Amino acid sequence: MYAVFKTGGKQYRASAGDRLKIEKLDVAAGDSVQFDQVLMVGEGESVTIGTPLVDGGKVEAKVLDQAKDRKIDVIKFKRRKNYLRQKGHRQNYTLVEITGISGGA
Repeated sequence: MYAVFKTGGKQYRASAGDRLKIEKLDVAAGDSVQFDQVLMVGEGESVTIGTPLVDGGKVEAKVLDQAKDRKIDVIKFKRRKNYLRQKGHRQNYTLVEITGISGGA
């Protein structure tokens, strides 16, 4: 069984046991968290699609880590104009492991 849920302005497809990097949550490592904005739940022929959310749908997860992602280089360059701007960015994320999916079918 899998579910599509929404958190941090993004949508994620997850099954039980999956590990996901999601937008940073204000939760300590080792805690559990519930996502109640479930858009779709099911598997195979039995799929429940919400309008816009599935009634009673929940995705439960355990927070494994709070960390920073790899560095993204932002470079602006114009040839022959003596113009070069370099920046770097590392996005914070929360690593979660999906422990359970409920609701829907």
